[in-house]
Amino acid sequence: MGKLYDNLLDDIRFEEGLNACMNCGVCTAICPAAEFYCYDPRRIVDIVQSQNDDEIVNLLKSEEIWYCGECMSCKTRCPRGNAPGLIIMALRGLSQELGYFVESEKGRQQLVIKRIIGEWILNTGYCLYLDGISTAMHPEQGPVWKWVQENKAELLERLGGNYKGDGPGILRKIPQEALEELRRIFEVTGGIGRYEKIESFSRKKAREMDLDLDPEGIDNEYIRHIYTTNNGTHNR
Repeated sequence: MGKLYDNLLDDIRFEEGLNACMNCGVCTAICPAAEFYCYDPRRIVDIVQSQNDDEIVNLLKSEEIWYCGECMSCKTRCPRGNAPGLIIMALRGLSQELGYFVESEKGRQQLVIKRIIGEWILNTGYCLYLDGISTAMHPEQGPVWKWVQENKAELLERLGGNYKGDGPGILRKIPQEALEELRRIFEVTGGIGRYEKIESFSRKKAREMDLDLDPEGIDNEYIRHIYTTNNGTHNR
């Protein structure tokens, strides 16, 4: 048994996701991502079952493990009760843990997710935060979004929100004690440690690529590069 396969066995998602694959391909047939991306969950499960460390390393460095939308359609159709989506989650976690994620274009984007959604969760209590979605980073939002940003307080009040306000209500300010408890949960469960590894491996990759990466924020060369670059090989 390969060492990396042993590492995967320690992940409860892998334990729950793989019973015994008979390589029928139903997961690929039902998979929405496989319709558009160069993605084959049947092949991934087959490689994992081989327990071949070299092949698993290639998976951890690949674009392929980042195409899954985690919709779990595969689970609903597998005749053996496997869940390739859970196996993909375990592979992603191991890729982040060992730093292999920076070797793929889609994998490098984990830093963007961490610095935007990940930090919004810890700092505001929300995974989607209105103030952070600027037209500079999201020009596809167009002039309507520019107007929403400029008039958000009045608009949300008219819609019944409690934007950054105390007490109950949509988009209310999350109390500081709740944010501190949330951070403690991330610390105990290893989330903060995972964030630190994503940062550390990303800084190393940025140096290799000779791109500037500031300690915080998203306005720097490396973030702009991984946010906008598309090598055109992802779709079928």
